[in-house]
Amino acid sequence: MSEKTATILGASGLIGSFLLDFLQRDDYYTHVRVLSRRPLSSSNPKIDVVVLDFSDETAFKKAITGSDVVFCTVGTTLKNVKGDLVAYRKVDYDIPANAAKFCAETGCSQFLLVTSVGANAKSSNFYIQLKGAAEEAVCSQGIPCVGILRPSMLLGKRNESRPAEYIGQVLMRAFSFLIPPIWKPIDARDVAKAMLALSKKEEPGTRYYYYQDLMQAASK
Repeated sequence: MSEKTATILGASGLIGSFLLDFLQRDDYYTHVRVLSRRPLSSSNPKIDVVVLDFSDETAFKKAITGSDVVFCTVGTTLKNVKGDLVAYRKVDYDIPANAAKFCAETGCSQFLLVTSVGANAKSSNFYIQLKGAAEEAVCSQGIPCVGILRPSMLLGKRNESRPAEYIGQVLMRAFSFLIPPIWKPIDARDVAKAMLALSKKEEPGTRYYYYQDLMQAASK
């Protein structure tokens, strides 16, 4: 098997942390590059952590160069950016859009992006609009294999406190049987597992994955 390099953006987040753990224990990718705004510790020799200012496009492109696949799980909250919508956009739109651009320019053949169910660039909802715009930006680059993962509410324990989200998770779990499949909550661990599995298929074109697709991929 030839050597393959996987690059992760968002490895400190809920999905990204699971994905990094899976990649460390999986032999399919021989090298794993983590692009992060802050240092991350890892004793695994296959992990290369690149601390990066994502607004530095030259450094960003250099960090993407040599990737066979890029996994993008970045995302922020209004609380984290103190209500600054411009700062919010720099994370949820600029990072995936630029990552995809640099993938196309450096010959990376596969890009997998986590957005949200309902993502729509024409929506009046800021979050949904931003996720849809990010999808459009990624899909416009002509990367051979693009996977867009659209989960609904993510289940899992975050490092940061989100009381409202916790209450929502409890309610969603309790009434999951009443929720249409596309809107069902999903464990972040399953999204990460599906992301890795889907990357190994290297399906050409642009494909969208929802709850049932993700659960099917995660079960393999």
